[in-house]
Amino acid sequence: MRAIWKGAVSFGLVSIAVKLYSATQEKDIRFHQVHRTDGGRIRYKRTCSVCGEEVSYDDIAKGYDVGGGEMVVLTDSDFADLPLSTSHAIDVLEFVPAEQVDPILYNKAYFLEPEGTATKPYVLLRDALVDAERVAIVKVALRQREQLATLRVREGVLLLNTMLWPDEIRKPDFGFLDEDITVRPPELAMASSLIDSMAGEFQPDAFTDDYRAALQEVIDAKVEGREVVAPEEVEEAPAAAVDLMAALRASVDRARAARGEQPAAGEPTPISAARSAQKTAEKKAPAKKAPAKKATGKAAPKKAAEKKAAAEAEPAEKAAGKKTGARKAAPKKAARKTA
Repeated sequence: MRAIWKGAVSFGLVSIAVKLYSATQEKDIRFHQVHRTDGGRIRYKRTCSVCGEEVSYDDIAKGYDVGGGEMVVLTDSDFADLPLSTSHAIDVLEFVPAEQVDPILYNKAYFLEPEGTATKPYVLLRDALVDAERVAIVKVALRQREQLATLRVREGVLLLNTMLWPDEIRKPDFGFLDEDITVRPPELAMASSLIDSMAGEFQPDAFTDDYRAALQEVIDAKVEGREVVAPEEVEEAPAAAVDLMAALRASVDRARAARGEQPAAGEPTPISAARSAQKTAEKKAPAKKAPAKKATGKAAPKKAAEKKAAAEAEPAEKAAGKKTGARKAAPKKAARKTA
């Protein structure tokens, strides 16, 4: 790695000389614009839109468009009096808990390496940040711009994260935020079950840029002169679900199947659990007594008729029972006579 900046971390009365290195690099495959017929590079000339002449870098100034076709031209002398620090210092302003810094503020990351005899104070600041479980809020001037940044520890090295200023963060302004949308408890329970079924530990090395790998394969094939094999088609995203609960349930089942898991027999689902809880609540609630029915004149005759029918049927049943008993007894008497 090549250092892109040298300066010092100002930590109270302690000054730590450091070198700054880019901590990240883009892996995008870059292309040049070329002439299709002969492969020649396409060049662009810096020409003036007023006189049409080609302009060298020495004659280029900065202009600010004020609108209406008017332009304000700024020279080097205009920038000389601006309050931009040129001392190459990283000034520590305060130490705050890391969770108080919203990740949306982070911009670019740089490694800091101690220079010369600054190794011991460098390690002192590093270990103090780890023990305090805080990050340092700093100000630094990089590339002709004052920037807010944080200092934290990553793999034993101080990491400088430049940040966007708060007024550079856009406010979300979407219509659905003003709508009154209600999520039912069973839907929330199923969504939580889906999250649990897909939970895991984040391992960045497990993810790859499939598009870049396929593009590199195409380029390598062109270089080697072999046949280009089209990459496998990616499965199309499913259409928007009409039945939210069905989609959530299917997602949970697919996530479990991907992990080789299957719900045990009789395992309650979030839906059945919600229904069981509702039934339990209904049982615990005091039951309302039904109002007593008023007696009518038709009820008494009906009961009397039922009693009369039962009384008429009873003698018949007894008589039938006696006949059956007599039939069963007859064989016994015949057996005695034969003996």
